[in-house]
This record gives sequence, structure tokens and C-alpha cells, in this order.
Amino acid sequence: RRCPVRASTSRLVYVVPHSKVKSLCRKDGEVVRALDPMGTPSKPLHRCSIPVADDPDAVVIPKRTPNAIVKNLSYITVDKRDKDSPPLFGGRQTWKQREESFKLNATMKVHCGFMKNSGADMDAVDVEYIQKCKFVVASGIFDGYDAPHQPSNISLRSQKLFCFLMVVDEVSFDFIEQNVTVKVDSAGGKWVGIWRLVTLHRPPFDEPRRNGKVPKILTHRLFPQAWYSIWIDGKMELMVDPLLILERYLWRGKYTFAVAVHKHHRSIYEEGDAIKRRKRYARPLVDLQMKIYYHEGMEPWDETKRMPSDIPEGAVLIREHTTITDLFSCLWFNEVNLFTPRDQLSFGYVAHRLGDALKFFMFPNCEYNSLFILHRHTREHSSKVEWAKTIDEILKKGLKESRGGLGLWTPYPADLSSVELPAVKRTSQSG
Repeated sequence: RRCPVRASTSRLVYVVPHSKVKSLCRKDGEVVRALDPMGTPSKPLHRCSIPVADDPDAVVIPKRTPNAIVKNLSYITVDKRDKDSPPLFGGRQTWKQREESFKLNATMKVHCGFMKNSGADMDAVDVEYIQKCKFVVASGIFDGYDAPHQPSNISLRSQKLFCFLMVVDEVSFDFIEQNVTVKVDSAGGKWVGIWRLVTLHRPPFDEPRRNGKVPKILTHRLFPQAWYSIWIDGKMELMVDPLLILERYLWRGKYTFAVAVHKHHRSIYEEGDAIKRRKRYARPLVDLQMKIYYHEGMEPWDETKRMPSDIPEGAVLIREHTTITDLFSCLWFNEVNLFTPRDQLSFGYVAHRLGDALKFFMFPNCEYNSLFILHRHTREHSSKVEWAKTIDEILKKGLKESRGGLGLWTPYPADLSSVELPAVKRTSQSG
């Protein structure tokens, strides 16, 4: 049975399908409980109604936010050391360059991926198409882990206003072409329903997880004409009109970056502990990243911090592409490139370093869960490095990445041997 959850207005914003559960619903459409196949009640579903506007056609698009702190942002595209070695997509950022990148100035030039001749190349027909894209809904599929899911409840206004861009690698495009109908328009553009497929050639990293961070975090670099973007992970089916999303999460509160609070964790050290327990990346390398952050002053989250959490639900990112928002995305990507690909660990650290320069809207997790239907991956991703327990194991088995995470293997300019990570109190069953 499908059970609708309604917003504070009469507009339908979410439906919950599940092949193996029965939903018990109140008359107002609120999901109350689910029964498993044996008839046993589960815990209440962590969803709530979203106070979206009633009509996308009535939404007034405001003037763009002026650039106040950082007025001019440009990017390093060639490293001096590239003369001796093939270029790396994320560059060869030094520890000194990393530190300087967190110091805000009116004019800044930073590493932000897309080093010259380093990969992630688009077809000319797609480069031409995205020039018109000022409002973007973006998603991505890499290594064939998902299939495109068509969004629902999209108004005619949003269908005309937004570009729906699905970024894929060649492996995923072949998988999609074999399993669903791909239409080719007169200009050579490839489509699956509302999604325009944008193929990235020459993957910049060894790990598909890292490749997926390129369109997710560096949306402004991939689609440089975009004023606004909404990122959703490839396994998600969007259920809310994107214009209503921008109005609710950006324009109403005058924010330029919105992301949901994590359901379980608030501290990066709690998240790091969960990553190790769930074997989502090599344990000693997660510990090393955490030790660097702790040494650099990143304290565990508590209620005195200005943000409601240091850990986001990173599967949905809502952004206006101002210079300070784009700078945050660059610095966030640089951390992901330098350390582990677990981007939830580095999000809070970059926010900590930038202080009050960027005003986030970290919205309730229950609203986040009402934005989409979550589908299963076509198969589970797992790489051998994720299971590694020691540095020796990584080296002896040849598990070290060659194009990402190089900061984990570059001598840090301080002694970390005496750094002890803060104790973690496991407050959830997550992982």
C-alpha cells in the first residue's frame, strides 16, 4: 500500500512504497508504523511533512545573493610538479597551500579539481548543452551501481526551468543502455526520461566512490553556468518539485547552502567510529584523518557549537552558487581528495575552518527523508582497501590508491604520535 505524507498545505510531497511492509496511516496521511511480513510493528518511520509552498507557479525567484566576503574566486589548474609526473585531478596540493586556502580574502585562487589534462572530460555536445543550465538538478551513477529513477511531482514550470543532469561514467552508461531505453535527440544528446545523460570520460580516480564526488561536490565546476543546484544521490527518486525545494531551504531563510542533519551522528569522531565498524574505509587511514583534524583544533560536537551538527546527510545538497559557497565546495573536495573519500568526515571540518563566513541551513532529518524514495543499489560496492586493518596490510596487498588520498601517505608537518582521539559514546545502532 502507498501511504502519502502531506505538507502543511494540501500539496502532496511524498509517498512511501515498500514491497515488504504494510504502512498504517492516519487520515491525514501521516506514516505511523510499518509492519514487517510477520506482522511485527517496526519503529516509527523517521519522516515528517515539509512546509513547502503550495504552488510552484506562485514562487517568486529572488535576486541572487551578492558576494560579500570572497568577491573573486579562481582555480589552480596546473601544478609545478606536473612537469615530472602525469597530472592528478585534484592536484598536488601542499600542506602549506592547504592551510593558506582556509584564509579568506576578497580575491582567492585555490585547488578545486579539474587540473589540466587530468580526466573527467565531457562530450562536446554536452558541454554545449549545459551552457544554458542556470537551474540544475544533478545526480550521478558510477561503476553501474544504480539505474536512473524518474522524479515525480515536477511542475511544468520546473520542467522548463531546470536542467536534470545525470552524470555517468562509461561503465554506467553501457549498463543503463542495456537495461533502459536511451533516446538520442537531433543534436546527439542522450536522454532517459527527464534526465540528460552526461558521460564523463577518463575517470580521474581509481575508486568509483571518489569519482562520484566530482559531480556531487564540484557541481559548480562541472556546470559553471549554474546559479542554483540540487544534488541527489543516484539511488534516489526525487518526490518534491525542485522550485519548492529552493524556496523552502534557500530563499525563505536567505541561505545559500542547505543540507540535512545526520539521523544518528553529530560528531565527526562518532561518524569515524561508525565508518570503521561498518568497514567503509581502511581503519588506520580513518584514524589518521581524525588525528589530523583533532590536532588542528576540531573538537567533538556539543550543543555550544553554532551548527546543529558537524555531520550532514550528504546525499542531498541544495546550493546557490555564490563565491563563498563555491569556495566551501572546493575546500571540501580538497579534503576528500587528500584524505579518505568519506565526505561526511570532512564537511564539518571545513565548516569549522570557515567559521561564520558561510551560513548553512541544516534542516531536520525527518524532512530529508520526505524528499525522496530510496532505492537499492543494483549491487553493493566494496573495495578491498575498505577492509584493511593495518598499514602493513594496505602496502603488502597493494591496496594503496594511486590518484587519491595521497595526503594519507605524505608526511604531515607535525608529530601526531601523541594525539589520542576523543572517546566516542556509541549512541545509536547505526553500523
